[in-house]
Amino acid sequence: MRRLSWFNVTSLTLGFAFLYLPMVILVIYSFNSSKLVTVWAGFSTKWYGELLQNEAFLDAAWVTIKVAVMSSTFATALGTMAAYVLVRGGRFMGRTLFSGMIYAPLVMPEVITGLSLLLLFIGIGLDRGVLTIVLAHTTFSMCYVSVVVSSRLVSFDRSLEEAALDLGSSQWEAFRLVTLPIIAPAVISGWLLAFTLSLDDLVIASFTSGPSATTLPIKIFSAVRLGVSPEINALSTIMIAIVTVGVISASLVSKRNSLKAQKDAQAAERAGA
Repeated sequence: MRRLSWFNVTSLTLGFAFLYLPMVILVIYSFNSSKLVTVWAGFSTKWYGELLQNEAFLDAAWVTIKVAVMSSTFATALGTMAAYVLVRGGRFMGRTLFSGMIYAPLVMPEVITGLSLLLLFIGIGLDRGVLTIVLAHTTFSMCYVSVVVSSRLVSFDRSLEEAALDLGSSQWEAFRLVTLPIIAPAVISGWLLAFTLSLDDLVIASFTSGPSATTLPIKIFSAVRLGVSPEINALSTIMIAIVTVGVISASLVSKRNSLKAQKDAQAAERAGA
């Protein structure tokens, strides 16, 4: 086993410090009793209490969660279908164009995506609000789901589906009872990725939101322009906690499903022997 050198350890430490030290400082100062975010005056949780009484932040948080849940659900359904067509559809007319349209949002600047969607909504006369934000977030997060699910479908053993078909299952039953449970970890990971992308999106939401629908990132950005307050630190800490819990939960579910799949495969090998 190769030992880590001092250079590698130092580089790794500095890299993680650069990434996570600002978050740690933010979390610590969210419990600061002082109104000045750079001056420590003692431990206190009063800013969390005041945050729960801030109607503007609560309304923005509700809009953000609602948009994230709906857009990630739609993106997961559409992205899974797109991935299935790309992997299982073989060569068909327009496949190159279809795959290019699916993966285009991965490399497209968010400003261009937001502006084009804004012009589209104006052109069709659709008032900006929760619906337009959901459509916009579904558009750009669907490609991420497609990439995650495609990587799982490529390594999928199709003999399992063929066995189900030989036993009398229809195509839909084979997909629902065999394929979907096996690729479920990838589908769940895609949903969580789409949820996270929607949760912290600022650029596209700023183009597609209206006066009646302000997301939390837009509200935070508007408030920070007037100065950072301890309430913003508390709100950011809550968002970090939500994302952390989601990532850990997804990892545990994926690990459990992987162990279950290994046990099922070993059991099938013993039964075949």
